[in-house]
Amino acid sequence: MSRLPRIALTSGEPAGIGPELCATLARSAWPCELVCFGDRALLAERAASTGNSLVLHDYARDQQRAHVPGELRVAHCPLGAPSQPGHLERRNASYVLSLLDAAMAGAVTREFDAIVTAPVHKGIINDAGIAFTGHTEYFAAHGGITRPVMLLVAGGLRVALATTHLPLRAVSHAITPALLREVLDVLATDLTRLFGIAHPRILVCGLNPHAGEGGHLGSEEIDVIAPALADARARGLDVKGPVPADTAFVPAQLAGVDAVLAMYHDQGLPVLKHAGFGRAVNVTLGLPVIRTSVDHGTALDLAGTGRADAGSLEAALALAIEMANRRH
Repeated sequence: MSRLPRIALTSGEPAGIGPELCATLARSAWPCELVCFGDRALLAERAASTGNSLVLHDYARDQQRAHVPGELRVAHCPLGAPSQPGHLERRNASYVLSLLDAAMAGAVTREFDAIVTAPVHKGIINDAGIAFTGHTEYFAAHGGITRPVMLLVAGGLRVALATTHLPLRAVSHAITPALLREVLDVLATDLTRLFGIAHPRILVCGLNPHAGEGGHLGSEEIDVIAPALADARARGLDVKGPVPADTAFVPAQLAGVDAVLAMYHDQGLPVLKHAGFGRAVNVTLGLPVIRTSVDHGTALDLAGTGRADAGSLEAALALAIEMANRRH
């Protein structure tokens, strides 16, 4: 890029560790313009309470300013109610979503080159009467996207999900040839667009134990997954599978593979989080904007203690900068 990428950083659930992680992040040098969305007084209070010396500046769209360690530009969004570390407050649910709305609006108009999100608390948003299943689905709905794909990245391991936040009993019904075609197309396209992989190689897990054991442990592999992969290969995609999920992540299977596609949330993510928890990054593929996030939740028990590890948020910002530079 001819200029530094401008990154929107949303500070997440105010009762969680997000605000203090944003303050910790701001202490380091970053090759970008960094703009944090949140309540200015909240950010100042959490920075001070956790021992972070931080100078806050109001964000102005027409002022280009490289990030300075120890300083943070803030796009102020007022809290709905006072917030205390570790204590969820329903009246702040709309505030949390307002951060996402503002960042998304700016990214769509290219005011921002990428969005990095601190964690939100799904439960309290739903308790406030707002239907919410996660960042991935929320950004997709507000971006007019019907098929977002969740990708987790830890070092050289990339794991995408065919289905995301569904109860296990709903997964089999959700996996259709149309879904797999769309997910594979998004995954292959964005591995090239965002990661610079010219010819992505994708390993696809089966749904059932032993990938169905030839139909003896389930028929989804025979009826749905294998035909969808044959269709993908006919369209020029480099896909392999369906393979048993319990051996998909052994070194011999991963050799020469750019990403693994798991059929459901807890099939792929435990392996990835074991490999890189605290340093892994959540990437939403298929959006008109770049969006990365942490691999963890709000950690209410750590909020306000100064003991929260910013490693995943740092990794998310670093990857967002890398992808923004590549995209442009």
